[in-house]
Amino acid sequence: MLKNLPKTAHHQVICEANFLRLKKLMGSYAEKEYCFEVLDAENIPQKISFLVLDRTMHTIVLEAKQNHKNKNKYNNFSLRILVSLDAKLAETISYQGEKAIPSFLKQTNIQSKDEKYQQNRFLTEWLESIFSLGILPKKNIKNILDKNA
Repeated sequence: MLKNLPKTAHHQVICEANFLRLKKLMGSYAEKEYCFEVLDAENIPQKISFLVLDRTMHTIVLEAKQNHKNKNKYNNFSLRILVSLDAKLAETISYQGEKAIPSFLKQTNIQSKDEKYQQNRFLTEWLESIFSLGILPKKNIKNILDKNA
């Protein structure tokens, strides 16, 4: 029995979990764009959007963005995600608009050894935070804020 899981198995588990989280948010990916808002700890809305960039029979490429209303640049980001429908995996292919580096290249000067792992782990934690903060369609959260004002 292996004491440690190989990196590939661990990466696959993360991608499977990300697929399930995205499925909860977007169902069958029937729409072209999905927009949500969550409230941060200071009750400031954060816009979260998922745009379907490309769709084939077996894959979907999404662009996921978060924009914070107070223009805090550290809370604003974008990810490109490849969703494999048959394999039931969702993997980050780009962060902040950087071009994906082909897997056949060895480590480059512009990429750390575990960059792919870090990006997929970030996606996992971001999706978890969306669910923990509570998510509503954009129109509903505006009604809540108007009632509390």
